[in-house]
Amino acid sequence: MSDHSFDGLSEKFAQNIYATSKGKIRTAVVWRDLEMGLTRLGDRPLRILDAGGGFGFFAQKLAALGHDVTLCDLSADMLELAKEQIEEKGLTERIRLVHCSIQSLPEHVGGTFDLILCHAVVEWLADPKQTLAGLLNYLKPGGLFSLLFYNRDALLFQSLVVGNFDYIRAGLVKKRQQKLTPTNPQKPADVYQWLEEWNMPLLCRSGVRVIHDYMRHKEDQHKKFSDLLEMELRYCQQEPFVHLGRYMHLLASKP
Repeated sequence: MSDHSFDGLSEKFAQNIYATSKGKIRTAVVWRDLEMGLTRLGDRPLRILDAGGGFGFFAQKLAALGHDVTLCDLSADMLELAKEQIEEKGLTERIRLVHCSIQSLPEHVGGTFDLILCHAVVEWLADPKQTLAGLLNYLKPGGLFSLLFYNRDALLFQSLVVGNFDYIRAGLVKKRQQKLTPTNPQKPADVYQWLEEWNMPLLCRSGVRVIHDYMRHKEDQHKKFSDLLEMELRYCQQEPFVHLGRYMHLLASKP
């Protein structure tokens, strides 16, 4: 297994991830967590690293607040899309684009950051634990780490609910891999253990799409979206719902 690049898929990725009901839920849940984290870091311009950030959806939102953001990604296509959007929004002075993998960051980036984002990257990595451990070397003491990852437990649960038992027996490995289907989802318990080993206490954790993907009538994902979003935000941090999220968002601090 090797790390995954989204070259040739940037437009499709942008549409599938953020221009849908599931993408709007993801944005709302993660942004609420980030806003809480920003208040902890104080009212000042921050140095932020968006590692594997694609076209920089959250990087652009953070830059618009006056923060200085370094956005790196393995995909040249993603960064070209980012460049177009950044120029349109007048954010070129706030965002630096770096075409590289997370593992090769030392060749391109120096210093430390107040906030590091690593969103929907872990599940595409060949060695996620080692890659994240290296990434955290860039985090300042007192800094925050925002980690969003594809939840293997939720994938298993949905597969059980729909009766996809052959898929489960195959170890949740598809015979025909779709280009936007994560190849290496992680168990939350494993990620919690990593953070504990790295002495990174959790400030908050949220499930992303704790309801959306399990709705019996899929048309209600759109017809009842405002109610759905309200309920997602209400239950995404509550047990037992938090671990039903198709993605998990963790915000951890560095002592």
